[in-house]
Amino acid sequence: MFNKTDSLAINTIRVLAADVVQKASSGHPGAPMGCAPMAHILFTRFLNANPKNSAWFNRDRFVLSNGHACALQYILLHLLGYKVTMDDLKQFRQLDSVTPGHPERTHTDGVEVTTGPLGQGISNAVGMAIAERHLAATFNQPEFPVIDNTVFAIAGDGCLQEGVASEACSLAGHLELGNLVVLYDSNGIQIDGSTKLGFTEDVLKRFEAYGWHTQTVADGDNDLAGIERAIKTAKGEKTRPSIILVTTTIGFGAAKAGTAGVHGSALGDDSVAAVKQLFGFDAAQKFVVPDAVYELYGARAAEGAQREEEWNALMQGYAKAHPELHAELVRRIEGRLPTGWEAALPRFTPADKAVATRKLSETVINALAPVIPELIGGSADLTGSNLTRWKDAVDFQPEPTGLGNYGGRYLRYGVREHGMAAISNGIAAYGANIPFASTFLNFISYAAGASRLSALGKLRVLYVMTHDSIGLGEDGPTHQPIETFAMLRATPNYLNFRPADGNEVSGAYMAALLHADHPSVFSLTRQNVPHLEGSSVENTLKGGYSLQTVGPDSGAGGAVPDLIIVGTGSETSLAVDTARLLADKHSLVVKVVSMPCLELFDAQPDAYRHEVLTPGVPSVSVEALATFGWHKYVHHPIGIDTFGLSAPYKEAYERVGLTPDAVAAKALKVVDYYKKNPVPTLALQF
Repeated sequence: MFNKTDSLAINTIRVLAADVVQKASSGHPGAPMGCAPMAHILFTRFLNANPKNSAWFNRDRFVLSNGHACALQYILLHLLGYKVTMDDLKQFRQLDSVTPGHPERTHTDGVEVTTGPLGQGISNAVGMAIAERHLAATFNQPEFPVIDNTVFAIAGDGCLQEGVASEACSLAGHLELGNLVVLYDSNGIQIDGSTKLGFTEDVLKRFEAYGWHTQTVADGDNDLAGIERAIKTAKGEKTRPSIILVTTTIGFGAAKAGTAGVHGSALGDDSVAAVKQLFGFDAAQKFVVPDAVYELYGARAAEGAQREEEWNALMQGYAKAHPELHAELVRRIEGRLPTGWEAALPRFTPADKAVATRKLSETVINALAPVIPELIGGSADLTGSNLTRWKDAVDFQPEPTGLGNYGGRYLRYGVREHGMAAISNGIAAYGANIPFASTFLNFISYAAGASRLSALGKLRVLYVMTHDSIGLGEDGPTHQPIETFAMLRATPNYLNFRPADGNEVSGAYMAALLHADHPSVFSLTRQNVPHLEGSSVENTLKGGYSLQTVGPDSGAGGAVPDLIIVGTGSETSLAVDTARLLADKHSLVVKVVSMPCLELFDAQPDAYRHEVLTPGVPSVSVEALATFGWHKYVHHPIGIDTFGLSAPYKEAYERVGLTPDAVAAKALKVVDYYKKNPVPTLALQF
């Protein structure tokens, strides 16, 4: 039953949303005003969470996929008693506030994922639902349902137009994720105007085809009982994800309600005043919450705290009945890696046979999967090429399919790169899991919208990207990444690895796992590479290091080199071969530097970086990718600034001048030039 306090609370949300956006003179008031009824019912009747401990692990998760409506989420968090004060609402979209222009998981207590780019949030919710199902299958025991929560999301028309949402929701239907409930705010308006301009499909028919349970609430502005009934029905659906189409009026109560005029700009003082009068508020007062509304939300918060107490008691019993499972679950919730896991990393010597770094990555995954059980992930239909499935892996699938079970840790993403990355973000944000996602390096461009949010959200997602250069050969320029790594390196908070050999592959995985608030990309070869003298797992953690020095007297007294050659990935062995050629034919002393991760190298002290990149010594880099960005580190980068070509990989390398002879010829020109000109000091940081 609903009463006057529910109506008052809903109207309070509407009026407060108008005030929040109006004070900022920026934001989106329409969706919060239209979504107020469904959000109020969800948060006061269904969502189990404890505002005094937003990290309570068995809480229900809520995702606001249409993140531009974040005033709604901030208001709800405030009413429930999260660390969002009325002053914080008044600082909406202001510098250093906890109420930024779109939800950010690193800024605001109670925000689970960073949303705003449409379609990402609903896709994250799919990942969260996968994480819950997997942990429940792994840890729940009879009489101890220690993982038992629901993932809720609100999404708008724009979210469901985005391709990433289609990818993720298609997979969610296949996986029978009955723990996922989406409220679809169908207000028929977007920035350009009516959705009739370009979005007239039957959305629920599409979701039925995906395998979802579907419902409709025709009057989302007023039918509170209908919304409650639909959510209750959705929660009772155990083998299908649910979507509830709720027809709403954007900007409900405003003069321009139902139009694009209330979507993305403040209503104006006169319109805000009229809204307040319509809903029985004093037009002269701002940022008002009646005591009855605080009391209603306070009671719900108290229920959440009680549910956490009950869960804590359940966990105490679980610890006695299943001590090993309890200890393992607590470790994973706390984010601690297993003791001694590093010892499982394989190490190599130059005597070991040459092998592709994608194959070396497979070796590392096979070594780590048994000792890091939270490692979960898969490939976008390239398992046999990415080599990401370990020997005894079980697929994550609904058990009735006979293809696996929810305790499985290998995900079959299909050809859904963007969805895969967004789902991985959700798995990481849920906690107690470390997701990896894999495809060809060139196709991370398909996933860029989500992979960027991995970095912004400080989520530990491991991107296992193979076929990383023209070294993939005959598939040609459509599949050969050139600019891709430059884009990734330009993205803040990323760790981008191009390991040169087996030790560096192991080191890359070690670094990625140790950096819990960074996503990582492993750029891995199709072609074989040798194991190099001087490489090590530990040096890889520094991002760059002196691999070896060759030439006359190179081993005596640390002679100052005539040239530094910096290599990454498969071109590090090319750098070594070039250095030997220059030493043998031109009597040069050449230092070879391996640079598997520029970001980790940049984080080293000045003294170390200048020890590696010796000031006063001419330098070149060699990488079978774009040269963009390398002038910060070397005096002349050697790479590929055109698209690739279809040919056997050795012929492709020869055509673009990535051979010892061709690189040596360019290097000699650099040495000769700096015999006559000052050598600038690079890699400076002020």
